[in-house]
Amino acid sequence: MPASPGETMPAPPALAPASTLPHSEAMDNPIESLSFEDALKELERIVGRLESGEATLDESIQLYERGDRLRQRCAERLDAAQARIEAIRLDAEGKATATRPFAAG
Repeated sequence: MPASPGETMPAPPALAPASTLPHSEAMDNPIESLSFEDALKELERIVGRLESGEATLDESIQLYERGDRLRQRCAERLDAAQARIEAIRLDAEGKATATRPFAAG
């Protein structure tokens, strides 16, 4: 409701420092040290929390930023894994004769 003439509106609440925001212990783990599976699990938890609508604005921003870094980490790990995949060449009898680098497409 708007303030009446001469009446002041209360100041909006100050943003909470990131250190006081509720979060899981997983958020304390450096992203670089996470395996692909652990990073993906944490990213799924973050998406669930954001979709639930229960996070405050400050927490949502913090979660989104970490989620973006986790997404980048997962993409890097997938790219590295893809580079190591080899397709097996078969001879006329169906026996493996050699390998060749994976070609996406």
